[in-house]
Amino acid sequence: MDTCCIDKSNSTELAEAINLMFRWYRDATKCYVYLPDESTFRKSEWFRRGWTPRELIAPASVAFFSKEGELLGNKSSLERQICEVTGIPASLLRGSPLSDFSVAERMSWASSRKTYRQEGKAYSMLGIFEVNMPLTYSASSKSPITEPPNIIATLPEICVFMITMLIE
Repeated sequence: MDTCCIDKSNSTELAEAINLMFRWYRDATKCYVYLPDESTFRKSEWFRRGWTPRELIAPASVAFFSKEGELLGNKSSLERQICEVTGIPASLLRGSPLSDFSVAERMSWASSRKTYRQEGKAYSMLGIFEVNMPLTYSASSKSPITEPPNIIATLPEICVFMITMLIE
């Protein structure tokens, strides 16, 4: 339900929501994941989405439901399967600080994920790198960054790395 309450036609609201979403998940008492395509837990398309890592990492409690609405388990009871499917370490799912994991390891969690827009792959990782940055969704999937080049000089190094990932 995280996106149904965001006015995506309002770029200011969308940018603010994307930058704050990791915090919203982290502060939630419990998060629910509905797997509408679930034939087997491991094969659900949800695990290949670009936004999935933050939805697994940020909240302390995550419950998974089948397309029939039946509880499949939670982040703890399904930990082994989640780790195998996502490559996210069990210690992180249990609450280890993100700072315990290298930039390369964090980037690996996003490497094979799918997003509708190219820039969504980088934006989905903002909370995982504990950064905020100006967001620019472009009309062209070829050139997601439409802000003047001098904006890059004001961003933290990881943001520049993420932008570079998008352009290449």
